Amino acid sequence: MTGEPVPTGSQRRPGCPRLAVTGGEPAGVGPELVARLAATPLAADLVAIGDPRLFERAARRSGIALEIEPYDGRPRALRAAGMLRVLEVPLRAPEVPGKLDPRNAFYVLATLARAADGCMSGEFDGVVTAPVQKSVINDAGEHFTGHTELFAARAGCEVVMMLASPELRIALLTTHLPLSEVPAAVTRESLARTLRIVHAELAARFGIADPRIAVLGLNPHAGEGGHLGREEIDTIIPVMDALRREGMRLLGPLPADTAFVPAMRAGYDAVVAMYHDQALPVLKSEAFDRTVNVTLGLPFVRTSVDHGTALDLAGTGRADPSSMFAAAEMALRLSSKNRGQSAISPMCHEPR
Repeated sequence: MTGEPVPTGSQRRPGCPRLAVTGGEPAGVGPELVARLAATPLAADLVAIGDPRLFERAARRSGIALEIEPYDGRPRALRAAGMLRVLEVPLRAPEVPGKLDPRNAFYVLATLARAADGCMSGEFDGVVTAPVQKSVINDAGEHFTGHTELFAARAGCEVVMMLASPELRIALLTTHLPLSEVPAAVTRESLARTLRIVHAELAARFGIADPRIAVLGLNPHAGEGGHLGREEIDTIIPVMDALRREGMRLLGPLPADTAFVPAMRAGYDAVVAMYHDQALPVLKSEAFDRTVNVTLGLPFVRTSVDHGTALDLAGTGRADPSSMFAAAEMALRLSSKNRGQSAISPMCHEPR
């Protein structure tokens, strides 16, 4: 990279907040979503990490007017809609929309590593990720369970996956595990760690001074007093009682089938679910196009879409960019808090 030195530590870079954006799987809808995001007047310096020719082709297939320029590291005070700076990482093989190619798996991983490293150094204020295809990365011989786990390993920290819509926030104790492995993963240590991260991040990133967190039980009816399982009695309740003594406001453990009714929602700011499909169907069924994946516990802001690569839509120009827009807007809000700004200046962009 050329240009001005990357800010580190307490240095604050002038100009607009700078968001790294990764295009995800080249054969999926990610490159089009990046182009569509760049076409908006989002008040951020957008830096796509990937192959500039990939984004050019995606824009052309989708009928998007996109002006690409190389990323030089310099701060930007303005960004016109339709402008996109690209930090080049070359594709390993030309993309064919809808057709996975394992040769590009390491290209995808390289873009994610560069984004994480740039965020940790202070070069970027946050990263927004388009969807990846886990299967093709594993087919290429690289063990990969997801963005969340990769960023956690890169940063050397423990994290929590949260999916958030304007109406509901759901954090997951376990993520991409077979259902048969979930009970063994619900431990006192993992639950206490998850609740501490969620509590701290709700306060620090979301500005909730005294967060109220609902905790779901693992079993139907939250175990029904031990008749439907003992995980609530042996694991979940003791952890919650200990954290309550520290001052946390915790509700539950609640049966998952009633935790999301409107009367219950009014009593909490976020939910911690025991496993992936316990709570996410509720969120996605009511706010699929407005839901954002947020990684809590990282030393930087990371948001993502809440959907997959949609290979059947790749190259058609028909991909719905709503979740990508929501992810970028949330990254901008969260990064502005990190930069000590009460609001983002509307002068960070100008109409073309």
